Amino acid sequence: METFACPVCAQVAELFDVVDFNKNCEENRGLYLPLSGHPVYYARCGSCAYTYAPVFQKWSDQDFLDKIYNKDYLQVDPDYAMNRVVENAEMLNNFFGPYRQYIRHLDYGGGNGKLAALLKNAEWDSTSYDPFPRNDSDIASLSQFNLITAFEVFEHVPDPNKLMENLERLLRGGESLVFFSTAISDGLINERERLNWWYVAPRNGHIGIHSKMSLQALATRHNFNYRGMGRSFHVFYRNFPQWAGKLTTL
Repeated sequence: METFACPVCAQVAELFDVVDFNKNCEENRGLYLPLSGHPVYYARCGSCAYTYAPVFQKWSDQDFLDKIYNKDYLQVDPDYAMNRVVENAEMLNNFFGPYRQYIRHLDYGGGNGKLAALLKNAEWDSTSYDPFPRNDSDIASLSQFNLITAFEVFEHVPDPNKLMENLERLLRGGESLVFFSTAISDGLINERERLNWWYVAPRNGHIGIHSKMSLQALATRHNFNYRGMGRSFHVFYRNFPQWAGKLTTL
């Protein structure tokens, strides 16, 4: 059996299952695209349970833009355009709005920049950055922030440790944190069972699916504390800010 080095913890990952490239998150709502005929093999780490598709580690940024983040992307992620943005803005205002004068915020993987724009309208110091090309912002031009959000980002990256290095570089010392969302696989991806969970969706760019253990492994490797807040929301931090206390209600 072919094995790989896990991109999270470098331990042995074995091939786990295969899905069609057109498997997408909207299948959860009844949208089934025609089979593409392109198989996507996922491997699973025996140590941290990270489940990922090795083929995407060979893709260029242009490959992702041409084959995933293209004009048809909204078909498989219609909430990307506005619904999720509005929900996230309301959540951030609820948690942090009263303390926004103390916060310098970066929305990492901010896509169309609409979340940062909504927060600016609510008198936040908010900036958007997306790592893919055709983005007006260069990561090297950014300063540092004490709140970084990364909504639905961690499952999209082929190199989780590179993502962590970027976040470390952008996160201000002292009381600061990374607040992010990604659904964890615990209890939903199991040995000797097919990879049927809707969140495993190569057409959406969901190429690396985390477990609680894999997120903890990333935190440990990069000297962060990790706190899980339910199945989808998470925090990395070194010194937990007083202004983030409401996060504990998640």
